[in-house]
Order: sequence, then C-alpha cells, then structure tokens
Amino acid sequence: MNRSMIQSAVSIGQLQKKLDLIGNNLANSETTGYKSRSADFSSLLYQQINNQSYQEAEVGRLTPQGVRIGTGAKLGHTNLDLTQGSLKETDRELDVALLENNHLFEVRVPTEAGEETHYTRAGNFYLTPVNDTQLMVTDADGYPVIGEDGDPILLVDDFQSINIDRDGSILVTRGDEQKMVEGRLNISEAVRPRMLESAGENRFRIPDDIAEEGLIEGVQPGNVRIQSKTLEASNVDVSKQMTEMLMAQRAYQLNAKSISTGDQMMGLVSQLRT
Repeated sequence: MNRSMIQSAVSIGQLQKKLDLIGNNLANSETTGYKSRSADFSSLLYQQINNQSYQEAEVGRLTPQGVRIGTGAKLGHTNLDLTQGSLKETDRELDVALLENNHLFEVRVPTEAGEETHYTRAGNFYLTPVNDTQLMVTDADGYPVIGEDGDPILLVDDFQSINIDRDGSILVTRGDEQKMVEGRLNISEAVRPRMLESAGENRFRIPDDIAEEGLIEGVQPGNVRIQSKTLEASNVDVSKQMTEMLMAQRAYQLNAKSISTGDQMMGLVSQLRT
C-alpha cells in the first residue's frame, strides 16, 4: 500500500466521525436547550523534505521551503457552543430559560461510581412526589435539580400556585398568603466550556481527570437572569450544518477516489512486471 492510500484511509475514518457529529447536531435541532458541537482537525505525523537551498531564487519567498508529506489527519477536538438559542414562550410555570451564555442548571444523576453533578441548559422542569407530603423539582428525565444549598429542591405539597422568578427563586402561594420563596435554582457558569464532556441526554459533566476549579464557577443570585414560562430552543444552525455535511462528504469522496486511483496504479505496475 502506497503513502497516498494510507493518508486517504486514515482521513476517511476521521471524516466519518465528523459526519456522525453533524448528524447528531441535526437530529437534535428541535431538542430543548441542545448545544451544537463542531469538529477541529489536526495533522498526524508528517515528514519534511527540504529542497536544495538557492538563495537568489528565494528572495521574497513566503511559503515554507520544501515539501511536507503527511500521514493523514485526525479529529483533534470537538468544540461546544454554549451560545443562547431562540426563546419560545410556553406559558407553563415550570419552564424557564437562561438568558446568559455559558450559564447552566445543575442536576444530580446516579451513576455506577455514585452520584454525579451534571449540567444542562434545558429548563423544562417537573414536580415529582417523593413521599406523601413533598414534591421534588426534577428535570425531564426525573433527576433532581440542585438548589443553592447543594441539595435537591423539595416543596411541601399544599400550595395553590408556583412560579420561578428571574433570579431563580421558586415562589409558591399557599391559601391567602403572599408568594413565598421556597427554594432557589443553583446556576453555574462554564468558564472553559470546551473542556466539558457530553454525558448524553442533553447533559454535560466534568471529565474524571480534570479538576472542577477554574472550569465551573457558581453564579451569584444577583447575576442570574432567567425568563419564566419560556424554553430555550436548540442553537443548531441547520443551514450551516448542511453545508458542513456537504463539504465533509466531498472530502470523503476525494479520499475514496484517491484510494481507488492508488489501487489502479498498483495494478498497472503489477501487470508491467509480469
């Protein structure tokens, strides 16, 4: 197998990962609070072949001297885009949307290694009974939403109305009493969103080998901006994703054609030898 076929075979495998990433973005274009990801590629090992130096001909030259012969490209990193999506009014009391980029809700999720804190932009919350007298605020999958004290938000089940204020305060009305603050959503800010790892189901987590310090920071209630009775839509730009998909498919076809051409050339060489 010649070098061009090796380069093409390696690049095809990595381009397939980009196509999978684009497909995932398009599949979640209608998912509440979904954040798109983009792919960055980097070069694999390459060999530098330098030309003989000829200084008179190289006056004003801007390109590097010589030729780089590489071994293909790899998917170096996927970038998470936490910019805000469009807002949709729902008139549902437990639907809330974050108005600041990089702000996240916190959810407590049980795993095989124990409970973990996951982060999400999806603000479609629900009330789940936990005993005869209490209700717990949960996400769409039934996992408890974390309050400002670091624990799940529990409410006594005897109120007539409930709504969430712009600073994340949960207000309830009981009988003729005025609305009272029964809890507050804990909001975090992703300082380095690129480092967050996808945990599935539209949630993110901190990788095991990375410290939380400098990656996630708490947000003071005065800096929280929430819009109630509203949900944040996905920030996937469908037209951009379709363009990226077509470009990736063209690159895939080019590399596949390179493998086919290399195979034909090797076949011709074999026939000449015989």
